[in-house]
Parts: sequence; structure tokens; C-alpha cells
Amino acid sequence: MYIHRQLESKFLKLNKFFKAILVTGARQVGKTTMLKHLTEADRTYVSLDDTDNLMLAKEDPKLFFMRYKPPIIIDEVQKAPELFPYIKIMCDNSEEKGLFWLTGSEQYQMMKNITESLAGRIGIMTLYPLSFNEINGVAFNSAIDFSLDNLLEREKLAKPFDLDSVYSFIWKGGMPDVQSADSEERDAYFSSYIDTYLMRDVRSAAGVTDELRFKKFIAACAVNVSEQLNLNNLAMVSEISNPTAKSWLSTLERLHIIFLLQPYENNKFKRLAKMPKLYFTDTGLCSYLAKWLTKETLMGGRDSGHYFENFVVSELIKDFHYSSVNYDLSYFRDSNSKEVDLFIEAAGTIHPLEIKLSASPDRREVKKYTMLDNNSIPRGNGGIICMSPTVIPIDNKNNLIPVSIL
Repeated sequence: MYIHRQLESKFLKLNKFFKAILVTGARQVGKTTMLKHLTEADRTYVSLDDTDNLMLAKEDPKLFFMRYKPPIIIDEVQKAPELFPYIKIMCDNSEEKGLFWLTGSEQYQMMKNITESLAGRIGIMTLYPLSFNEINGVAFNSAIDFSLDNLLEREKLAKPFDLDSVYSFIWKGGMPDVQSADSEERDAYFSSYIDTYLMRDVRSAAGVTDELRFKKFIAACAVNVSEQLNLNNLAMVSEISNPTAKSWLSTLERLHIIFLLQPYENNKFKRLAKMPKLYFTDTGLCSYLAKWLTKETLMGGRDSGHYFENFVVSELIKDFHYSSVNYDLSYFRDSNSKEVDLFIEAAGTIHPLEIKLSASPDRREVKKYTMLDNNSIPRGNGGIICMSPTVIPIDNKNNLIPVSIL
């Protein structure tokens, strides 16, 4: 059964504006499935995973487009950069919108080719693994702005949740093929995903040949999830150099396996943290790599709060990316260990948020948000994202925010 994606409406809107659209994202998140679901009857589908199609695209791109005429879906387009100049010509020779729907696992060389060849002609967006609410069939009517009225409207549409349902999602993750899998099938899926898709992509994108050390490296990333990045530690555990660790981390970020949350920067504050925090875009892959064998052991483990934080951050990343509002995410930490888990910046205003694995977190946490007021930084609505079953006001700017309405 097809699960509707939040990105669909944004994709269809941009399809009326651009002549070509590229949907990037990690392998197996559902890029092709979404485009096939949205396609019209006259749109041709071509996969460059097919050896014959790939050979034709690379060796004779002109003939490729004589055989496969737009409107067209080209799957895994990064494999044949030879197509980009011809796509540019066809876009320039037509006034029709939405001629080319492209998918690809984002890589440096592909993005370089696209920005050089198709600037101004192509819209680029990222599809992430399924969100908690996509799986539950929930679609909100407006972007989140953390105001009480906005949160209460979203609460009306949200499905009931509990600790078990949240950690079932965290442990299983959002990969579409895992949703109906039992624990044995889930483990087999992620093992195959790493050995086939991920290792093949890192070899192609970064020339990684030491498979054993790379697997140690990505497992070390999973163990250190939701923490400040420590390259020295990752390098030491993986038995590689710091420059290699930095390069591999960049590759995982480009392939949408991890997300680095940058620290907040403002010259009104002194001695702020400089290192980003490390998160996975899919908590299921992360929990598999860290060897959490069951949902119950993860839920009761010492790192359960870290995985809850990763879940919240990844859900917000999805929601913000799919919305029509531009948001910037960062975290705040100074040399005195004063920390705010998330700063959401929109239109010059910061929405401060704490993340707590609790149904009744300490409401005094929001008092530290006044540091923004003390430094004349515009502060919007915020609060504490938690396991509270309902939205509960704390004061005129802050609320307890259930994870189900993200």
C-alpha cells in the first residue's frame, strides 16, 4: 500500500515552475515510488540501474533521448552525467514545465554537474525516510510555528501515541521496506542495505576501499549519536586518520545518512561551542548499527534519551524541508555548559526548544531562553518537546509540545 509523502504537494507546485526537478535522498527512501505515484499516463520511466539503459545514456546520450522522449522520469541520473548537457538543450528549446523528473543519490560530482549545466532550470529537493506522521497517515494543514493556537490545531489532527509506539518507530526507522518487517527481517534488511547500497555508494562517491574500517567508523557514529562531534574519538575507534574520518563523515552527510547540526553563532555571545552535533536521518539504521537488538532494550537503555533526541531532530528536519517556510536549525552551548537543544530560526526570530524524554519535564527549563532577550535577539514561541499527551501552556511564549505534532 502506498504511503502518501509530505513532499508531494511541494513537488507538484515546483513542477509547474521548473522544467526539470531532481529528487535526491538516501537509497531506498521512496524517491522512485513517489514519482511513479504522481506520474501522468504519458510520462516515460527509465532506470539507469538497467545496464543497457546506462550504456546507451553514457555512450550516446543523443540517441538515448531519441528513444526516451520527455516528459520522462530518469532514475539514478547521477550514473550518467553525460545526459545533463542534452537536458539543458531540451529545457532551453521548450517552454513546457516539468519535462524531466530526476532521482539520484546526492554526490558531489552530480551536484557540480547540475549546478553548472542546469542552473535556473531545475528545482532540487530531498526526500527523507518516512516520518512518524506519514506512517500514521497524518497530514497537517500548516507549517509549525510553535504558537499555542498552531499547536492546538495540529493536536486535533495528530494520532494518539505512547512510549511504546514512539520507540517502535525509533527502533524500526522510516525506510519503507522495513515497515511490515519482523525483527529478523529488519536486521536482514539493514545488513543488506549496508553491504550493497551504502558500501557501493561510498566507494563511488569517495573511493572508500577499506570496508572493515568504514563499517567500524559508521558504527562509531551510531554509538555517538546526538552528541557533539569528536573526530579524534571516531578516528581512534575506527583506526583511521583524522583527515580520513572527516572525509568519510562528509561522504555520509552528502549521501543523507547523517545530519550535522551546527552550533549557533552570534557575536553577542562569547565562547560558544564550535563543533556540530551528530544525528542520523534514519533512527532504524542508527539503532541497528549500534546493536540495539530489540525495541525494549533500546527503550530501557542508557542511550534512550539520545535516540529520542535524534528522533525529534530528524522529524523536524523532514517537516521543515517539506514546508514552504525557510527555517535554520542550530543548537546553543557556551563554555559554561549552558545549552539549548534547538534554535529554530525563521524570519530573523529564534524559537528555542528543549527535548526531554519525559511526560512531565521540568518547566523551569524555559527560563534560560531569556538569555536571548538579555542580548536583544528576537525570541519567538518555543517550549519543551516531550512525551506529554497534550499541548500544555507554560507561559505566554512556551508550551509542552507532544512529539506527535511535529
